[in-house]
Amino acid sequence: MAKIEIYTKMMCPFCSRAKALLKSKGAEFIDIPAYMDSKIRAEMRSRAQGANTFPQIFIDGKHIGGCDDLYALDAKGGLDPLLT
Repeated sequence: MAKIEIYTKMMCPFCSRAKALLKSKGAEFIDIPAYMDSKIRAEMRSRAQGANTFPQIFIDGKHIGGCDDLYALDAKGGLDPLLT
């Protein structure tokens, strides 16, 4: 299985949608609450080339982007190969 990391914040509908898509595919992920922790948020921005919105998603260390990017990747058929 792929290593999936998601930087999230509480009450974020985009975070919930991204996690729901991954769960529907049976994927396990590490949820990293970043909103209230400045060190973790700085780490997220550094890894995501400055992106400051939530969620920020990484699969096997590769930056996927946010929720819309994850859904677009799935629509193109590119998500499932990354999850195996």
